[in-house]
Amino acid sequence: MDSIEIRTPDKDELECLEVFSWPIWRREECSFDWEYDEKETCYFLEGEVNIETAKGVISKIKKGDLAIFPKGLVCKWHITKAVKKHYKFG
Repeated sequence: MDSIEIRTPDKDELECLEVFSWPIWRREECSFDWEYDEKETCYFLEGEVNIETAKGVISKIKKGDLAIFPKGLVCKWHITKAVKKHYKFG
């Protein structure tokens, strides 16, 4: 599993997903390893991050992006600008 879905949603999609009712996660600039034991959907309110998969694929995510991380993804997060995001598991 190396495929991260990244797109820029419109207001209607955000409302339909009820994104703004999801919890918020914040993190300063840093790098860390992560493995997804379930699917996670995130909407980035602030920041920039490069996600490097175990196969070396790098995905850039920024403010305004909706990202879906598949269950089983093994990756390294490289946060280049402090992140603030809404998130939902499952």
